[in-house]
Amino acid sequence: MKLCRFGSPGAERPGIVDKDGAIRDLSSIVTDIGPDQLSRARLAALAAIDPVTLPLAPARARLGPPVSGTRQFIAVGLNFSDHAAESGMPIPDEPILFTKGVSCIQGPNDDVLLPRGSTKSDWEVELGVIIGTTASYVAEADALTHVAGYCVVNDLSEREYQLERGGTWDKGKGCPTFGPIGPWLVTGDEVGDPQTLGMWLDVNGKRVQTGTSATMIFGVATLVSYISRFMTLLPGDIITTGTPPGVGLGQKPEPWYLKTGDVIDLGIEKLGVQRQRVIG
Repeated sequence: MKLCRFGSPGAERPGIVDKDGAIRDLSSIVTDIGPDQLSRARLAALAAIDPVTLPLAPARARLGPPVSGTRQFIAVGLNFSDHAAESGMPIPDEPILFTKGVSCIQGPNDDVLLPRGSTKSDWEVELGVIIGTTASYVAEADALTHVAGYCVVNDLSEREYQLERGGTWDKGKGCPTFGPIGPWLVTGDEVGDPQTLGMWLDVNGKRVQTGTSATMIFGVATLVSYISRFMTLLPGDIITTGTPPGVGLGQKPEPWYLKTGDVIDLGIEKLGVQRQRVIG
């Protein structure tokens, strides 16, 4: 099942994608796709609905983030060995965790705004994990039972802020518009094994990232279990799990970064695609 939210920012309506790829309006059934709708029981109730009985969403409706009410946006750094190598950093012994401000979350096709004074804004296609039920000290064997579904995330990053200005990575990760999410929340039963998904990203039509979740150092189940030892994961929380090689920081013969007018296209197998225009 693919769930989404459509409409103007702050006024999105809940949607479900039918077998033909059309968005159907779920607002007669639920008020939103948020923390209260992400348990296995609630998702099963939505999956039992025949989408063709619901009205179509307006043509070319804007897509918002596929889940509302996210309270924690947690990211994992250097979780692909080849990305760690291109960044000139050692492969971590344990997951590297940081946070992205929830204020950076936006729809999958909304414009990306370069921060004031930015010189090194970068792209990162990532597999997002949306938590469905509260997770605290969960065993790795049980971790995926706490996952509602998966989504595409562009973990945009300002590298100067992140790496050259001291302190934690967070300051380069949560700039406004630096968290495009969606287009869909795809439930785990439709995705299957989350460690077999192809990933890609283009800048201005040039393929710069190609990878697969199979090469993650720490898989989804490991990450959910590990993070739950340090914080309680709540329904609607999002974990973004790292990126394959090909980011701007790792370009050869020298790095290059986003500029006004660039267009970013990205996608993950089974999870859909995003497109953002970069504005100044």
